[in-house]
Amino acid sequence: MFRIGHGIDVHPFSDDPQRPCVLGGVTIPGSKGFAGHSDADVVIHAICDALLGAAGLPDIGHLFPNTDPKYLNIPSTLLLKEVVLNIRNAGYSVASIDVTILAEVPKISPHITGMKAVLAPVLGVEPSAIGIKATTTEGLGYVGRKEGIEVHAVCLLEKA
Repeated sequence: MFRIGHGIDVHPFSDDPQRPCVLGGVTIPGSKGFAGHSDADVVIHAICDALLGAAGLPDIGHLFPNTDPKYLNIPSTLLLKEVVLNIRNAGYSVASIDVTILAEVPKISPHITGMKAVLAPVLGVEPSAIGIKATTTEGLGYVGRKEGIEVHAVCLLEKA
């Protein structure tokens, strides 16, 4: 049996010039970071919600509330590890992940291979089972105005 999940996450850029830009577990040098309670990795947050939704589990905000100080500035890879454990305990394994990043900045394509290398072992899949694409909004909306970033993720889970 297969289950499909969809996740979306949005974060504004941070006003803190020291805030690192983390996407898919990769720190992107020279780019503005995102505002958020954890490391604000929108890629991983969208993946977490896709996985949790496919398994019929509560969303990322329920599991890791932004009011809990233990999640302050935590690397989202640790959140993803916990989510993968939860879906495995629910009897599922990850078959594939597909991610679309909507951003005017930073430039995503140079970092896709690195993101897959970070995400694959956490998800328990080969890098080829992860699709990551990036697009702009052609200057439209909050993404186009470079106020923030939006990420959509879709996953396929397989009953273990």
